Amino acid sequence: MNISKPKFWDKNKTFIFPILLLPITILIYLVGNYKKLFIKKHFFPIPIICIGNIYLGGTGKTPFSIKLFSILKNLKKNPAFIRKKYEAFQDEVKLQKKVGQIYENNKRAQAIKEAIKNKVDVAILDDGFQDFSINKNLSIICFNEKQWIGNGFLIPSGPLRESLSSLKRADYVIINGEKNINIEKKIFRENKLIKIYYTRHEAINIDEFKNKKIISFAGIGNPINFFNLLSKNKMNLLDNLSFPDHYNYSEKELKDLIDKGKKNNAVLLTTEKDYFRIENKYRENIRYLKIKVVIEKEEEFIGEIKKLYENN
Repeated sequence: MNISKPKFWDKNKTFIFPILLLPITILIYLVGNYKKLFIKKHFFPIPIICIGNIYLGGTGKTPFSIKLFSILKNLKKNPAFIRKKYEAFQDEVKLQKKVGQIYENNKRAQAIKEAIKNKVDVAILDDGFQDFSINKNLSIICFNEKQWIGNGFLIPSGPLRESLSSLKRADYVIINGEKNINIEKKIFRENKLIKIYYTRHEAINIDEFKNKKIISFAGIGNPINFFNLLSKNKMNLLDNLSFPDHYNYSEKELKDLIDKGKKNNAVLLTTEKDYFRIENKYRENIRYLKIKVVIEKEEEFIGEIKKLYENN
C-alpha cells in the first residue's frame, strides 16, 4: 500500500478538491450506513479493549497498543493483540510480536475466538473501531494533536473515516501532543462523559545519534511527526525524506539512501516500523529510533483500566 495523503486533507488548505469529491464521500457514507443494518454483533466472555482512530493513519495507535499491553501484563493479565489480517500492515504486526502474542484473521471475531481457546483473558482490538460486528467493553480513540482532524471531511474529501459524532461510541480519547483546550471542547461537545488523556513519544536511544550527521526517512502516516521529534532532540539533520504510509522500499531506493548516507558521512535513521519493512541485507546500513509512550496521569489511566475488571 503506497498511498500518500493528499495535501488538501490538511487543515487550512484548499477546499476545491474536498468539495469536488463530496458526492463520492456522501455515497461511501450512505453505503456504509446501509451495511451496518445487516451486521451481526458478536459478544465474548473476555474484555475487548478497542484501540482505534477516525483520522486515517499517523495517530500513534500502534505504539499506544503496545503501551496498553504492558499495562495489562503488569496487572497480571494475559492479553493478546487482535488484528484483521492485512498483508500491507505486517510492519505493525512485527512490532507487536516483539512484545506479545498476536491473533490475526480475515474476521476479527474468529481471531478473538482462537485467542480465548489459548487462555487469553483480555483482547486488545487493534484498529477495530469501525468493526460493528464486535461488542467492545472499552473503546479508545487516538489522535495526534498536530493533525487533529485535518480539513474535517470524510474520505475521500478528507482524512476522516467517521465524523466526530462517532465519539459518542467511545470511552476515552488519547491525544499524542500538547494540551489543546479547543480540541477538548470539540470532543466534549460530542460526548460529555468521555475522558481525555495526553501522551508523548520519548526517544529511548537518542544518545546514540548525538553529535552525528543524520539523514532521516519515514514511510508512516505522518512522517513530519517523526522529523519533529528528531528536531526537538536537537539532532543534526541534513535531510528529511518522506514516503507514503506502509511504504515498500525498492532496492534502488534503499541503495540510493545508503549511498547518500555514505557520501555525507551520515547515519541513515528511520522509524522502527519502517525498519522492519526493510530487507535484512540492507538493515546493517540503517538505524532506527526506539520510542516509548509516556501517558500523562498514567496512574489515573491505569485505574480506569482496572475498573474494567471491577465492573465485569
